[in-house]
Amino acid sequence: MTFMKDILYNCRKATFLIEKKNLTTISVREQVELKIHLAACSVCKLYQQQSSFINQMVKKHLVKEASQIGSLDNHFKEDLANKIKVKMADEDH
Repeated sequence: MTFMKDILYNCRKATFLIEKKNLTTISVREQVELKIHLAACSVCKLYQQQSSFINQMVKKHLVKEASQIGSLDNHFKEDLANKIKVKMADEDH
């Protein structure tokens, strides 16, 4: 199989490059191969769009979740501080 045919008919490699590109940078050669394949393959082009959308949603969810982990309401903090003070006072006596 010629180089061009290998690029055009290799969806497995294209999907690998799409996922690799979502995580890190790909080489110039890989960029060219992917661009050529996507120009000819509508299925992989759709896969790229869906994969990109899923990655964006996961990142948004993780950022939102991470920001919620670090935030405790003030009432809870005050209650916890009071319990610690009481416990420390009990241990001192």
